[in-house]
Amino acid sequence: MTLRLTVQRDAWLAALRTAAVRFDDIVPVIKGNGYGFGAPVLMQHAILLADTVAVGTVFESRTVPTSHAPMILTPVGNDMAALTVHPRSILTVGSTQHVATLRRLGFGGRVVIKLRSSMNRYGIGEHDIDTMCRAVRDAGLEHAGWSLHPPLPVNGKDHAPEASSWLSRLNDSLPLYVSHLHADSLDALRTNHPKRRIIARSGTELWLGDKSPVRLSSDVLEVRRDGADIAGYRPHPVPHGASIVMVGAGSSHGVTELAGGLSPFHFANQRMALLEAPHMHTSMLVVDPTAPCPNYGDTVDVQQPMTRVTPDAIDWV
Repeated sequence: MTLRLTVQRDAWLAALRTAAVRFDDIVPVIKGNGYGFGAPVLMQHAILLADTVAVGTVFESRTVPTSHAPMILTPVGNDMAALTVHPRSILTVGSTQHVATLRRLGFGGRVVIKLRSSMNRYGIGEHDIDTMCRAVRDAGLEHAGWSLHPPLPVNGKDHAPEASSWLSRLNDSLPLYVSHLHADSLDALRTNHPKRRIIARSGTELWLGDKSPVRLSSDVLEVRRDGADIAGYRPHPVPHGASIVMVGAGSSHGVTELAGGLSPFHFANQRMALLEAPHMHTSMLVVDPTAPCPNYGDTVDVQQPMTRVTPDAIDWV
């Protein structure tokens, strides 16, 4: 086996339940690689938390059962023409162009209008509210709410003021779906805007708010101690006397160097140096003669963001 995710089931489920209760009114987010668990695994839990599940794209909406509504976070392009859209889909529109595309493709269901945040990705400005609402209405779409996706919190502080500022500008009672806010910030917003339903969209904090129950590891597939001078997919010199350790995880699993070119691999509580960047299914490491060196069949710890990796196996213990 190569890249393995080990999860302490009871601890992980307890953390999940705690987060869901704390957020209260929540739409679980399952997108991309399913936060390392895979979408099918998380979907089993998400459908017990809410009747709506947020996904990244129209393609990912296929993973949502027909009993639930997928909220599609990324505005669609012309690619939607080739798809059978989930019957309960809630699409995101962040401009009148997005609305025109849906109209041209014959979509007549529910949409949320995306509000621009300081992320400055998709979304309308405050002066575009009336124009956007009119475009949605004229296209025969059902305006189901507002969507706000501020940047990630910085130094522990989230962007709740942006949400509060927008709420003061919206002259209706439609719900606001908001991402990346702490539970305390949501409590304050709900207290200050009691007539507005404010729904937390949560992915990372819901599934990975407590990372202690999860561990990534990989098998050592071979160790060379024969004093090779050069090794690697793109040959590199090997330090004198170093061992070369082959680990069964690489770029095909989403495993890459960390910031600053640091190795993500650890053995005996020590970081192991990379010979070269992880490649496909194997990473090549070099171990100094004075450092602990694993043997064939040992495992090494892998330090990677769970939003990036695709494990070969998940062990629930």
